[in-house]
Amino acid sequence: MRFLAIFPALLCAVSLILAFLCLFSGHGTHSFMEDYAIVTLNTSRLGENVFNTSSSSSSNPFTAFLHNVTSTIENDIEDGLNSLAKDLGIHDFYSVHILDFCEGYYTPGAVPNATLSKSAISKNVTKCSNATAIYNFNPHQTLQQELDNSGHSNINITALGWPNEIDTAIRDLRVAAKAMFVLYCIGIALVFIAFSFAALGICFDGRLNASVNILVDWLAFVTLGIASAIATAIAVKASDVINDHGSEAGLHADKGTKFMILTWVATGLMFVTSLIWCFVCVKGRKRTSSKKLSD
Repeated sequence: MRFLAIFPALLCAVSLILAFLCLFSGHGTHSFMEDYAIVTLNTSRLGENVFNTSSSSSSNPFTAFLHNVTSTIENDIEDGLNSLAKDLGIHDFYSVHILDFCEGYYTPGAVPNATLSKSAISKNVTKCSNATAIYNFNPHQTLQQELDNSGHSNINITALGWPNEIDTAIRDLRVAAKAMFVLYCIGIALVFIAFSFAALGICFDGRLNASVNILVDWLAFVTLGIASAIATAIAVKASDVINDHGSEAGLHADKGTKFMILTWVATGLMFVTSLIWCFVCVKGRKRTSSKKLSD
């Protein structure tokens, strides 16, 4: 029995769990591991610039809406205690995961101020989409549907200042998102195979077993590494485009730092596992050579 094989088996098990968490984060009605989204879109201040200028423009689509808004809500919006998006029927945030997206509101308020610190604001997830193997999150379409369903179909999302550059970037990232999902599935399967071979390595000795483990571990490491790189690129690209082109419209995006830590740790563990098997293989070769010399 090779007791050293216990360590790669444990590392494979941990990597497998972390990879599964990456894949299924955000799953469920009220979101499992909501803080581990790939990217989070903050729409709580969407249209704020239009609100500030609408009173002087009779052709502005917000004019009719604002005439129907009570003075209390107007004051809340101006003071940052309420979100204009919520009054329009739009959610405060949309968090994008691998299998779905979730939406909800910031509580107790969307924007920090003199009486509300940023650390005191938390997410309240109200709904998540159905988990789908390969799906495309289209924020433009989602926001417009929510406007329509809330009775504000006369307001087009582009009138809120939604930039076309965001739609273009999201279309460009769709192929990468599909490839990311496929690679995560392949990577998880390879990690499971690596764990199985590592478990066998506890009972069976030999360089052949170690060599097979090295091969499978490296395949799992490369596959998860590419998937993690694509996920990181998507998070960085999407957040940069939204923040660069959507800031004037009140849009903001945060890349999923926790998700990236999780996926890269899972990837790194497979690299460490392969190094352990390399050590086992070299050690076995030296032991075999020593036996030949003694004979």
